[in-house]
Amino acid sequence: MIPAQRLSRLQSALPFWVSLLLVPLAIIGAAHGGWTVLLLPVATWYVFAGLDAVFGLNTENADPDTDDAQLSWYKAITLIWPPVQFCLLFGLIWYVTGPGDAHLSVLETVVLFFGVGVITGTIGINYSHELMHRQDRGERFLADVLLAMVLYSHFRSEHLLVHHRHVGTPRDPVTARMNEGFHRFFPRVLRQSLVSSFGAEAEKLARKGLGWTDPSNPFFRYWAMQGYLLLLAALIGGWAGLFLFLWQAIVAIWQLELVNYVEHYGLTRKHLGDGRYEPVRPRHSWNAAHKASNWLLINLQRHSDHHYRPDRRFPLLQNYEADEAPQLPYGYPLMSVAAMIPPLWRRVMNPRVRLWRQMYYPEINDWRPYNKAQNPMPR
Repeated sequence: MIPAQRLSRLQSALPFWVSLLLVPLAIIGAAHGGWTVLLLPVATWYVFAGLDAVFGLNTENADPDTDDAQLSWYKAITLIWPPVQFCLLFGLIWYVTGPGDAHLSVLETVVLFFGVGVITGTIGINYSHELMHRQDRGERFLADVLLAMVLYSHFRSEHLLVHHRHVGTPRDPVTARMNEGFHRFFPRVLRQSLVSSFGAEAEKLARKGLGWTDPSNPFFRYWAMQGYLLLLAALIGGWAGLFLFLWQAIVAIWQLELVNYVEHYGLTRKHLGDGRYEPVRPRHSWNAAHKASNWLLINLQRHSDHHYRPDRRFPLLQNYEADEAPQLPYGYPLMSVAAMIPPLWRRVMNPRVRLWRQMYYPEINDWRPYNKAQNPMPR
């Protein structure tokens, strides 16, 4: 029998395993076609938005000093997902280009892999985000595997070396400026995050007296892993398999950057002069306490605490009230949909940004320098 204490920990962790329920939806879509190929995006976006309305908010906080050994059931889902995603992705490529080719139309296949991209982005990249922050080399390797499956391996370097250091400043490509619509943000961040992440790794090597061509540059590992998976997709499914792999990767990256857009929109750290900014605080990320979407996203929406204490594992992330961190009106599923409609997004979020500015920085009258993608402030 499972000891009572261990059983209690399992029960508290189980809601965060909800991502595994998306796997059979992908299999049903591949097996039956028709309207079932829409199950993945509908469940991820709209079902969880509805569940947020049903379950409401979770404002309770776990003890942040909880020993890591007591979090094994929480850690397990992040360790299980990478092989599950690998088997699902390449198994579906094999199936739709082989046994399933006879009953799935081209449109059904494209829509099915759009849904696959939704979960490799929403779940896969999110779990890689959790794993890349850990010190264990095995967990960091799994983070690299998940990112290679969506051809976005440089996200690890960008996130750890650039985003966390420069969040809320014009030096961070991922911080969306007020009134910057997602359709302008997306191409900008694709270009700038690649350049900034490569530059950050090159600077890191330069401090050791090494050039960017040194074999220790992680970009060589990134490119090798991505190249291997591209080749595997082509060997399994030919040109169709390669196309489907690329398609789901594009969708996954779009999903990631939609979330990045939401997380820091319009929030900036105060410039102190001489190229310095105030320290990162919970107020510099949007917080969302919506219970169901936090189960799906393993507390990613407690983003205010993640930037304040990035070393914390997801079950220990703390929730903040409105007087400590700005609050999103809805969870990420609905906010991501709103972000794709700029007039709606501005109507919902701009008043909240203005209120945040008045609350925390009443002394700043001119916010124009903070809204520029390339800020003239000194480095």
